[in-house]
This record gives sequence, C-alpha cells and structure tokens, in this order.
Amino acid sequence: MGPGGPPKKLDRATFARVKGLFKPYTGQVVAIVVLVLISALVGLANPFLLQQLVNDGLLARNLSVVSRDSLLSLAATIVATGTGIGYAYGSVVVGQSIMRDLRHNLFIHLQAMPLRWFTNVRTGEMQSRITNDVTSVQGAVSDTLANVLSNVTIALTTVVAMLILDWRLTALSVGVLPIFAMVAARVGKWADGARKKSQENLAALTSTTNEVLNVSGALLTKVSGRYDLITQRFDKENAEVAATQVKLQIIMRGFFSLFGLTFSITPVLVYWLAGYLIIGHNDPRLSLGTIVAFTSMQARLFFPITQLLNAQVELGSSVSLFGRIFEYLDLVPEIKDAPNAVTLEPDQIRGEVAFEGVGFQYDENQNSPTLKDIDLRAEGGQLVALVGSSGAGKTSLTYMIPRLYDVTAGRVTIDGHDVKDISLASIGKIIGFVTQETYLVHDTIRENLRYGKPDATDAEIEEAARAAAIHDHIASLPDKYDTIVGERGYKLSGGEKQRISIARAILKDPPVLILDEATSALDTASERLVQSALERLMPGRTTFAIAHRLSTVRAADLILVMRHGEIVERGTHEELLALGGEYRRLYDLQFEE
Repeated sequence: MGPGGPPKKLDRATFARVKGLFKPYTGQVVAIVVLVLISALVGLANPFLLQQLVNDGLLARNLSVVSRDSLLSLAATIVATGTGIGYAYGSVVVGQSIMRDLRHNLFIHLQAMPLRWFTNVRTGEMQSRITNDVTSVQGAVSDTLANVLSNVTIALTTVVAMLILDWRLTALSVGVLPIFAMVAARVGKWADGARKKSQENLAALTSTTNEVLNVSGALLTKVSGRYDLITQRFDKENAEVAATQVKLQIIMRGFFSLFGLTFSITPVLVYWLAGYLIIGHNDPRLSLGTIVAFTSMQARLFFPITQLLNAQVELGSSVSLFGRIFEYLDLVPEIKDAPNAVTLEPDQIRGEVAFEGVGFQYDENQNSPTLKDIDLRAEGGQLVALVGSSGAGKTSLTYMIPRLYDVTAGRVTIDGHDVKDISLASIGKIIGFVTQETYLVHDTIRENLRYGKPDATDAEIEEAARAAAIHDHIASLPDKYDTIVGERGYKLSGGEKQRISIARAILKDPPVLILDEATSALDTASERLVQSALERLMPGRTTFAIAHRLSTVRAADLILVMRHGEIVERGTHEELLALGGEYRRLYDLQFEE
C-alpha cells in the first residue's frame, strides 16, 4: 500500500512535471526573464567602459573621460543591481508559491487516501515528505528559475564580449570548462546518492521523534521506564543523519575548493599569455585597457559558471527528492467517488441501511475473511445493536457504511443507493461516527464541538453538550467552552472526552449514527444520562450501536450477535434470551460478573 521501489529518475516525463510546476506563474516567469536580460546586458557595459577609461582616460591623462566613464559605470552598476534584486525577489516569490502548492497538493491528496493506507505508513515518514522533502527541493525550484537564466545569460554574453576583446585569451580562459563539466556530472551522482540517503535517514529520525515526543509516546516511555532504549534508537538514527550530511558536505566543499583553485590560477595564465604576446611578439592588438577589461570579464565569467555547476549538482541531488514527492502524488486512492456519484443531503435521507451478501477482508492473504455473507436491513429510525466477543467483526461491519473500507463482496446501501455510488462528501454529512478511541484536536472545547457543525451557534453547542451530559462539567471549568483540551484531549478524562465526542455527533445531527462502544469510558451515572439523551435523539435516526455492556442495548429494535465475522443470531432482547444461544451465554456471563 505504501510507496516503495527505487526513486524516479529525472527522465523527460519527470522533467515535464517539474516544469509544469511553473505553469500557473507564467506571467511572473516572463517578467523575471525580462529583468534577467536587462541586468545581464547592462552589466556587460562595465568592462568596455573600463577599457575605455584606462586607454582613453588614465593613459591619455584625460580627466573628463575618466569622470564620464566612471559615472556611466556607476549608473550601469546601479541599474544592474536594481534589476538583479527585482528578479531575485520574483524568483523567491514564485519558488515559495510552488512550495506552497506542492505542500497543499500533498496534504489534499493524502487526506483522500483510505484508512488502510494510514495503517501501513509511519506518520513521521508521511510528515517528512510534506515538510523535509518539499523544503529540500526549494533551492532547486527557487534558485533554478532566476539563477540559471541569469547565469546562462551572463556567461554567454561575457564569452561573446571576451571574444571581441581577444579570442586567444578567451580560448585559454574557457578551455578548462569542459573538464569541470564532466567533474560536475560525476560529483552530482555522488551527491545524489548522499542526498537520497540523508533524506531517508532524516525521515526515520522524524518518525522516531514524532512517535516519542507526544503525549502518548511520552506516557509509554515513562510507564515502561525504557528511556535507555528510546535514547539509543534516537542516537543511532541521529548519528546516521550526521554521517550522511558530513559525506554530502565534504563532496560539495571538496568540489568547489578544487573549482575555486583552478579559477584562481587561470588569471595568472592569462597575464602570462598577454605578456608573451606583447613582449615576445609586440602584438599591437593588446593594450593595457584590454587586459584590464579582460581580467574583469574573467571575474564576471567565473562566478556564473560556478553557480551553474552548483545548480547542476543541486538539480542532480534533487532528482530523488522530486521522485519521493511525485511518488506520493501518484498514489491512487482505493476509495474514491464513482464517475456519476450522487449527492444526497441529510434531510433527503430516510436512513434505511442494508447489507446484501457482504464479505470483507483486510488483507487478501489472511486465512479467513473478516466478514462473510452479511445480510441485514435496518429500517429508518431503528436502533440496531451489534454484540459479540472481541474480534467478532462488529467494528469492521460498521466501517463498511461510511466507506472507511470498501466491501470485497456484496454491497451496502443507504435508501437503496449503493454507498459506492454516493459521493464521499455526502456520506460524510449523512453519517455520524462516535468511535471507541476518541480523538480531539489541540484546541478549545468549543472548536472541537464545531467539527460536528462548523456554523453552530453557542446556543446549539450548549444544547448538544447538555444532551451528552457534559455541559455542567464544562461550565465548571475556569475558561468554560474556551478551555484548551490539550493534545488528543489529554487534559480531560476518558469519560469527558467521550461525552464531548458524543456531543459533537449530536450537533452534527446525522440521519445515520454509528456508536462504537460510545459509552464504554463512562461511569454508571454518566452512562445512564448519555443513554437517556441518545434515546431521546434516536427517533427518526438509524443507529448502529456496538456495545459490550448488554444492559445498554435491551431496548434495541434489532440485536445482531456476531462471531467470527458472521451474524449467528438476530432478534430482540427477549427473543434472544428465549433462544438460549450465544446471546444468552454472553448475558449470563455479564450478569454473573
């Protein structure tokens, strides 16, 4: 289910996808290109002004020429710098916009993945893709646009200008470039492997910190007393991250140190060749102004070439990261809307839920199916209770209704519509789910309740809380409904969290309600209050209730007894007791306890 296999290479298809990231910002890209050209062409004037200033100004002792060319050079520098700042700003804006789009697309796409996928992927690995990987390609996206355009333009125009000044000095200056292009390609491959390994190690480290440095992880560590085990695991992964980073940095710094050394020697060779031509051959084409202008051109050429080689290495290193990002974006959700999915509003639903020959298994290789040959029909407004031993398939059966998983045989319908033909957005509005494990976000009680109805008024929120027997407790808190519940609601007791979850479902007011051990965390008094509130809300609402305490389902319209993924008994409380089968056995066992 999770992504796997080797990362994608930067083939034409992948390059086209990277290029497509810029498409929404075509106008900004065109403006950046224009500014790059202006900056490069204006900056090219300085060496020629310098040549003229030396030959016609300094050597001729003409102060007016010196003053004029100095002012023109200053003006050219200011214009080139201003346009340079302009395209750099535009490049950063476009780059950050693309990063924002990538994070958004990843976030939206991963939300659409089925529950099965999340059970097979480490949360830290997923977060690493959204944050670390996207951030790591930021340089390739942001810098490539402006820097490559700018440096290519500067390098080409500079080489042309150098050829105009003297082709022999130019041949010497650029003769070393093919060698470094080959070296850069090789270094890029080394850096690619180091960067890929670094990101893998960083993802593992992120997963570990995510698992340990949260309320649940901290609680597990403290109660188990295994600080040493957790620390050893963290230190091992931390050391691996550091080692791969050292390797990557040594590769990059060694390459650019060699590159810088060569480009420091090249001007010396140019001076020697110029001296040889002037002194040895009395070459009239070389003047002092030409030599000064040419050496300034060398500085103008070496910097963009350095940047281009750096971009080549960075792009090569980013290949695997783009592959990791596209790997997630290419995941195909198993559960998605049918091409002609219908949209149903809650007020259109009668609440008739039917299972027709339903079979299901979590893994195609498991020995026996989780559900097999499930047939049942719940009329609108009925309370259907599911009972049975742990692992009997009760929760799995309810997962089929909101399409948390899809059936592998048969079908599930709501008001005659196959749930696969109803839009997922509609199902989300139609069905309310109170799970056995309550999840609250790190926010106020009020905002947690508004997950059930985003536009709920304070009066509606309070009414739902009263119905779930939690209002009095909330009112006793210093900040009342503005109390921060903490991560996963750890500032509240289990019963309090469960009642807030129930209030959230009540506020949503869905036509179909699923209660998965909804009262399991409540004390007897609170359980009776919630049961009473739910009973007042059940008319007109189809409710599936998974219950461990059989005393809570005595009034159910239909009780289904499950064992090994099958419905083995069905009927009312009295009918099942009279039958003397599995339900009677469970009932007597609880009565004895």
